[in-house]
Amino acid sequence: MAQPPKEPVVAGLLLAAGGGRRLGGRPKALLEHRGRPLVEHAVRVLREGGCGPVHVVLGAAADRVRQEADLSGCVLVDNPGWEEGMGSSLRAGLESLASAATAADAALVSLVDQPGIGAAAVARVRSAYRSRDSLAAAAYEGERGHPVLFGAHRWRDIAAGAVGDRGARAYLKEHEASLALVECGDIAEAYDIDTEQDLAHLE
Repeated sequence: MAQPPKEPVVAGLLLAAGGGRRLGGRPKALLEHRGRPLVEHAVRVLREGGCGPVHVVLGAAADRVRQEADLSGCVLVDNPGWEEGMGSSLRAGLESLASAATAADAALVSLVDQPGIGAAAVARVRSAYRSRDSLAAAAYEGERGHPVLFGAHRWRDIAAGAVGDRGARAYLKEHEASLALVECGDIAEAYDIDTEQDLAHLE
């Protein structure tokens, strides 16, 4: 009797290293949302959206984040070069996934400072997985945003090009023809928590 197809392992990769420069140096992971650190909310969203295991890249105030946030069950990845920008965190996260004991078929990358993107959007982008060559991203009224799904066969090349604050932007532009855009504007809001004014989005 034929085996049912194996469910793909789509790991969650949360980039949570930012120092909140425009927020007076308050680490974004520790901003309060619904009475708990924002990083806990972001991890829960990934899990409820069907991602696991979850790797969390820490940078600014990493020791405090470990002490104050409940990140049990997550793989915590330290990025000592977090001040270089998002690219260094993406590299650290993909390297962690590539060397993990549980081989993932894809990584779904999300940012800690986007609490308007919930589990429904994560699940929708996750469902775009087709193979280890998959490449997909959430779109908001046709504009590419997060989360982004990278099939495992693409990790090495993405990491190689992830420099400065660009993350995977150059790679995604170069591979636009292969990129599946998944419209999420009806179920999520893609704002960032960058400035004091943005804190109004937190509850």
